[in-house]
Amino acid sequence: CSISEHCISEVTEKLQVWDVNSEWRSLIIDKLIEDDFLNEKRYCIAFAKDKFHFNKWGKIKISYALKQKGLSDELIKSALKTIDEGEYEEMLAVILKNKLKTIKWEYEYEKFGKLFNFAQSRGFENAVIDRVIRSMDK
Repeated sequence: CSISEHCISEVTEKLQVWDVNSEWRSLIIDKLIEDDFLNEKRYCIAFAKDKFHFNKWGKIKISYALKQKGLSDELIKSALKTIDEGEYEEMLAVILKNKLKTIKWEYEYEKFGKLFNFAQSRGFENAVIDRVIRSMDK
């Protein structure tokens, strides 16, 4: 936990793999929280920033991944707010420009559809995708 950020569910899972009984698991987790080795708010922010910068995920995909880890909606929303909107749209524009080089299309709406579907698969919101694609056409 001192090397990288982890959430409670990850630590619990690891302790279960090591066959630590439930009483000891809760004591260990409480101590890690007390000593600030486990901090779910800090974890959410680090996770969101890393997945955005390194994996180029959108907010929907990041949110879904954090929910799977059992984190609260409040923590997830606050972590997603740390992502700069300008940088977010700029990243999507770069991703879509790169994708545009690899796709083939016959009609303009087909190109739009393929780019839109690709951006959705990366977890970007429909309104943001639409805005970025339209700005690319200009």
